[in-house]
This record gives sequence, structure tokens and C-alpha cells, in this order.
Amino acid sequence: MFGEDLAGIVLGGLAAGMVLFIVSVGLSVTMGLMGFVNLAHGGFAMIGGYVIVLSMNRLGVPFVPAVILGFVLTAAFSVVMERLFYSKLYRAAELDQVLFSIGLAFVMIASVIIIIGPETQPLILPSWLRGQMDLGFTTYRTYSIFLIAVGGLIALGLWLGFERTRMGAQIRAAVDNRKMAESLGINIDRLFTITFAFGSGMAAIGGGLGAEFLGLDPQYTLKYLVFFLIVVAVGGLGRITGVFYAAMLIGVMDFVLKKYVPQGGTAFIYALTILILLVRPQGLFGRKDA
Repeated sequence: MFGEDLAGIVLGGLAAGMVLFIVSVGLSVTMGLMGFVNLAHGGFAMIGGYVIVLSMNRLGVPFVPAVILGFVLTAAFSVVMERLFYSKLYRAAELDQVLFSIGLAFVMIASVIIIIGPETQPLILPSWLRGQMDLGFTTYRTYSIFLIAVGGLIALGLWLGFERTRMGAQIRAAVDNRKMAESLGINIDRLFTITFAFGSGMAAIGGGLGAEFLGLDPQYTLKYLVFFLIVVAVGGLGRITGVFYAAMLIGVMDFVLKKYVPQGGTAFIYALTILILLVRPQGLFGRKDA
């Protein structure tokens, strides 16, 4: 019984952590690359979630094509936002960036309420993702196992792309030293746009996949923003592996605290984050500056 309970806690926490990772990794890279305090990142996750859920519920689009559609449309929307607004504020003061992005988040919330309504949108899973799966040592929700598997594959793909491709090398170079990267001929503006679009698309996937247990409503944009920022802060800016470890740690901790300390358990995560950042301002898994 204890072994099954422990397995359930670990699997549930890992599933939640994978959703946090998928949403937060784009924020980590774009903040590390652009130096832009983007508090509207959760809004792109919300928009992608709405595209995925509504295309399934109202248009009958199958699950996998709906997820792809959410990624593509959100990435395209983010390119428009990046070119029209974000690019004008890359060299602005951090306060200006915060005010703009939080204002954009509120615009996104109001727009969704006006167009769709304030109700929570349910994610209706296809039959092959419902029910329980026998893992040998325990039986657990099929969808949670699916999230763990998909999240693991995404993490591996991002790590390979980040560490083993030319584009990944350019992103790492720009994160570590933007001026040096520019002097080497790297087109930073184009790199910004591509990275921002990809990060927003990843957020959209996370928003859709996580709608089944996190819920999806207009307040999603701000409701989980603190968790996304905590993952980025603990994992380190621009660090794929750091964000992954931080998301797994926070996902498991949050799952355990909600299960055993439902009243105020989340405050422990906030306190621990503050303590970590006091000791290691670059994050638990971030790299110290030379």
C-alpha cells in the first residue's frame, strides 16, 4: 500500500512537472536570450489551450491535430506581437517591460472573456487516453503516463536541439554574451523572433495538455504565472536541463503539499524559492557568472 501511494505521488508530481516544464522552458530561454521580463507568457499558454480545447470540443478536431494547431496558431500570433510590440521594448527599462507585458496579459484575459466567456473550458480526452494503465508495480491514470512520456520526449528533443544544432549554439551564445554573438555575425533580431515564436508555441502545448487537471479559464494567465516564474528562477535563465529539474522538483512538491497540506501548503514552495534565490541568485541549476 505504501509503495503504491509513493508511486502515485511520484507519477502525479512528474505529470504536473512535465506541464510546468513545457510551459516554462520557452519563458526561460526567451528571458535569458532577450533579457525581456515577459509576464504575458501565461497568456500565450492560455490562448494555445483555448485553441486546442475549443477546436476539439466545438469543431471535432482530433486530439493530436488540435495540439499541433494550437502550437502553430499561437506561434504565429506571438510573431505578430513580437514584431509589433515586444521588439520596440527590448532595450527599454525593466519597469516598462513589466508594465507592458502585464498590461498585455490583462488585455488577453478581457478579450477571452468577451469573445468566449468566463466559464472554465473542459478538455475532453479521446478514448485512448482515458482510464487506467497497468505499470506492473502500480495502476495509474493513462493520461498522466502520457504526459510524462510526451514531456520526457520534448525535454530530450529540446536538449538535443539546444546542444547539438547550429541554431541551439547561436541561442546559447546570445544568452551568454549578446554583444559577442552580434560581433560574430549572428542575426539577433531573427533569432529573437524564432525563439519567441517557438517558446510561445511550447507554452500553448503546455496550456492545452495541462487543461485536464489545471483547468482552463481566462484567469489562467495570472493564476499560474507565479509557478512559471518560480520554475525559471530556480532552473536558471536559458538552461533547458535546469528548467527541467526545477519543474520536476516543484511539480512533485506541489502535488505532495496539495495532497497532505491542502491549506497553505503552496506557501512552503514560495518560502523555499526565496531561500534558494538568496543563496543562489542565478538559480539552483543556473550557472554562476565568471
